[in-house]
Amino acid sequence: MRKPLLYLLIVAAFVTAACEKDFDPKIYGVFTSANYPGSASDYQTLMMTCYTPFTTPWTYYLGASRANQHPWYIPEGGVLKHFEYTSDTMAPWEIGVWSQNYRYLSQANFNLTVYYVRDYLHADNPNHYPKTREVTRFTEIIGILQDAPESVLPEATKNELLGEARLCRGLHMYNLLNTYGPVPLITNPADVSNTEKLTNAVRPPLDEISRWIYDDFDFAVKNVAEVQTERGRYTADYARVCLMRHCLNEGYHMDGWYKKATELFTELDNGRYSLFMQGTNPYAEMFREANDFNCEIIMAVSCDPSSTGNSREGNMNPFMMLAVPENAAKKDDLGNPTPFSIMGAGWGQTYNLSPKFFDTFEPGDKRAETIVTSYYTTGGVWIRPQDIGTKWDGYIVNKFPAETPTAPCWGNDIPLARWADVLLMSAEAEVRMTKSAPSQTAIDAVNAVRARAGLSGLPAAATGNAEKFLDALLTERGHELFYEGIRKIDLIRFNQYAQRCKKCKGTIPTHQYLPIPNYAVDEAEALGKELDQTWSREGWSEDYAAAKKL
Repeated sequence: MRKPLLYLLIVAAFVTAACEKDFDPKIYGVFTSANYPGSASDYQTLMMTCYTPFTTPWTYYLGASRANQHPWYIPEGGVLKHFEYTSDTMAPWEIGVWSQNYRYLSQANFNLTVYYVRDYLHADNPNHYPKTREVTRFTEIIGILQDAPESVLPEATKNELLGEARLCRGLHMYNLLNTYGPVPLITNPADVSNTEKLTNAVRPPLDEISRWIYDDFDFAVKNVAEVQTERGRYTADYARVCLMRHCLNEGYHMDGWYKKATELFTELDNGRYSLFMQGTNPYAEMFREANDFNCEIIMAVSCDPSSTGNSREGNMNPFMMLAVPENAAKKDDLGNPTPFSIMGAGWGQTYNLSPKFFDTFEPGDKRAETIVTSYYTTGGVWIRPQDIGTKWDGYIVNKFPAETPTAPCWGNDIPLARWADVLLMSAEAEVRMTKSAPSQTAIDAVNAVRARAGLSGLPAAATGNAEKFLDALLTERGHELFYEGIRKIDLIRFNQYAQRCKKCKGTIPTHQYLPIPNYAVDEAEALGKELDQTWSREGWSEDYAAAKKL
């Protein structure tokens, strides 16, 4: 089945231009399905279309028959919307909220998600379920690459391109799994035009989809380039981080996966990465534009501060427009510049940081310095912590400060994998594998991250047994990685999603994962299939029951 190629090349020109001047756009001329792909560069361009969902324009569009979609990393509707907005890091957005859907999601109330529609996309309809079809597109591309003649695409080059394509597909499946639970997907190129397979709209077993993702990541680890000449293009080390995360998430039901996570850490501990330690507050400095792709960054979305948000001009990071209140002033009452002196007011603080989550930071934690707890308004009024609940819902996340007057498209890269995360995961993997108190090596890994934040080592009470250590580790991960798009996944892995949301949001999630929209359930029924609308993991009922007692 080659018809999709007619629109794939149209988006290829976008993809090669959609990064920070590191992917050079090329014009490939007139093509048809009969002559494309024909050269090695054709095959590479085809593979590069797999990056489309991982760029950061506002939306991307894959042709008249496809739904307009939010990329995974655009703050308005991607992983931040689903994995941070709905977690304990954010307080419910209720004061000045724009719509019922925003309020519900911020409360971790997913009852409205069943009404999401496929073909109408905006911030009130952050529906990623149509991306299940894009997995089929990735699978078709993988099949085309596999069938490329060796005279055009030598085996080593072919496997490298396949590694990138499979890493993108694995990430796509990983995000879908962690948004909806297991969803129907096509992963065998032979099934792309198989009507029976295409209409088998049922949830696969968790073990099966977990293995699909594992296999894609593992293939990428073995075949993607260790070093890329183009910034933002995925590497084997990024594949290792992705596989390490997946093994931790699914190791409780997949034999040997915790051990695999420890082995991946050994491979990542290759001397390429270290904690960023420059400046008086290295944690804050790490996210500044001047320090993009520093020694700690394993992978990031490479953003261009000259972008205007047009999909042809490059990736952007508009997070601060969504984090800063609409009445934030550039100068305070004494005429001093505020943290927002360059950008000014935002769009209404769509995202905030829960005050109760903020209270869990230890005194002196430098990471908390990236959070603004008071601000001066354009109306000449100070908004302070005591105004929580009357004038604002939560504090301002200033982790990615706007440093250039190019609103809303600042050039701070969006971190996807950092060495600090790898250190914390290595400690977790060891304890989950041994089911015993942490070794000194595991404790040292966590303490290294804490030391960078200006803190002393973990107290003895937090390292006495596996349960206490893991509980402290979950808190540490929240403080280190907040608003990097992984918090809800962490909470579910530790089986504390409901409990921690209750403590910081004041509400209990209605579901562990988003329900599948009604239209997809109805379409499956029309095909004679039963597509379960909701899904949860083993342990969810216990987490939910514990939250109700808080």
